[in-house]
Amino acid sequence: MLARLSIRDIVLIERLDIEFSRGLAVLTGETGAGKSILLDAFALALGGRGDAGLVRHGAEQGQVTAMFDVPKGHPAAGILAENGLDDTGEMILRRVQLADGRTRAFINDQAISVQTLKAVGAALVEIHGQHDERALVDASTHRQLLDAFAGHEKDVAALEALWDIRRTANADLDEHRAGMERAAREADYLRHASQELKTLAPKEGEETELAGRRTTMMQGEKIATDLREAQEAIGGSHSPVASLSAAVRRLERRAANAPALIEPAVKAIDIAINALEEADQHLNAALAATDFDPAELERIEERLFALRAASRKYSTPVDLLAALAAQYAGDVALIDAGADQLKKLEGTAAEADKRYAAAAAKLSAARTKAAEKLNKAVNAELAPLKLERAKFMTQVESNAAAPGPQGIDRVEFWVQTNPGTKPGPMMKVASGGELSRFLLALKVVLADRGSAPTLVFDEIDTGVGGAVADAIGSRLARLAGKVQVMAVTHAPQVAARASQHLLISKDALDKGKRVATRVNALAADHRREEIARMLAGAEITAEARAAAERLLRAAS
Repeated sequence: MLARLSIRDIVLIERLDIEFSRGLAVLTGETGAGKSILLDAFALALGGRGDAGLVRHGAEQGQVTAMFDVPKGHPAAGILAENGLDDTGEMILRRVQLADGRTRAFINDQAISVQTLKAVGAALVEIHGQHDERALVDASTHRQLLDAFAGHEKDVAALEALWDIRRTANADLDEHRAGMERAAREADYLRHASQELKTLAPKEGEETELAGRRTTMMQGEKIATDLREAQEAIGGSHSPVASLSAAVRRLERRAANAPALIEPAVKAIDIAINALEEADQHLNAALAATDFDPAELERIEERLFALRAASRKYSTPVDLLAALAAQYAGDVALIDAGADQLKKLEGTAAEADKRYAAAAAKLSAARTKAAEKLNKAVNAELAPLKLERAKFMTQVESNAAAPGPQGIDRVEFWVQTNPGTKPGPMMKVASGGELSRFLLALKVVLADRGSAPTLVFDEIDTGVGGAVADAIGSRLARLAGKVQVMAVTHAPQVAARASQHLLISKDALDKGKRVATRVNALAADHRREEIARMLAGAEITAEARAAAERLLRAAS
């Protein structure tokens, strides 16, 4: 799955490109050649903690790129979709480490957060070292691993759906019950308030409308006298219209004698008469508008008083009284009809509880059976790994009183390292070397279920040799038949099992003034020579080469 690892300016690495093949790839080399630097760089690309010390001396920044071919439907692709990133099938993870300590993260050349890079990296690769088996010793993952081993994924998904239905049903029941309890505590008050507001029948916007009409009426009363006086002056007994009309008639009789003098005056007087008549019409209309029924004004004022009194009483703006009335009416209806609804919701919740409990109990029983099979399979792997006196056990503790989306079970991997000793959680009981071998046994059994598609093992063969190292190599090779496996090793028995052998070395540059780490893929002859070095040490003997040849033949 991992196509290539590209490293630039990381500590002793100036430029390095590594092509990985399928199966088991081993990385060997002298102590101090740079194996740990290589793994640190790989971890950086997967979202590991950044460190300015990783940047090669004299460089402003370093970067690591890991390229993967990711099949459709892989969890990593789902993480990309959740974060709005494109899935092109090829996934390129890149991390830039700056010399000032800052880092930048990219996927497919799109800038992302380190948290997103870490989530994607965890879905693609697991790196297991002598003291870094967190993926398996973290008890929170054990239930998921057991379900993956047993193929319970569909059952768990179905149970999660039932959990959501159960949670919604119980939330609806709790909300309704709380509403009924609240309404019952205030029943008398609610009934009185609901009836009072129902009788009042407030409407939204009513106060503004009534206040506007009241203001118009009161203002009209004040100006009516002035309007009547103006009307009397223009159209009443003292109106100049009659005198002006008579003057126009006299002038028109004289117009034939002096038309040039009389006609302009006549036209002007006609205009004045028309203007006065128009003004009289406007005054009549204004007087009609100011005319009101005093009883109506009284009714408006009484209505406003009642609305504002209710507003003060219920500490609610007048415009919100209608909504308050509806709320109180609903609460009263809840009291009156809530018992029937409560019974219905109780039935729905009880049915949801029943269905969830049945499915959870069934899954719990299946997990218990699967745990026995997992124990048997893992224990069968322990003897060749020199753990023949040890025992692996999967603890399944069920508690129906503490349900959750994935069921009622708490799953944890325990071990007993020797007969008569007290078993306990794997991380607390097993030593570092034992833990690595328990890890390998688990990984072989789980294979491609519950694991990332690429596994990296960092010197898990430390402190063992001979038959145990050979057993580790055999299991790594078996594991590599289903997932891609990389192993940093000092054991020739493990190296002999590899389908790809990479040699890590240091080369002197600039006449010995500086060194750089190199990685070379070994052909058959060079591979035999490296395994012989691993067997013999500094001086490679003919016997070591012969032994290396036997290891390679036995592993092929």
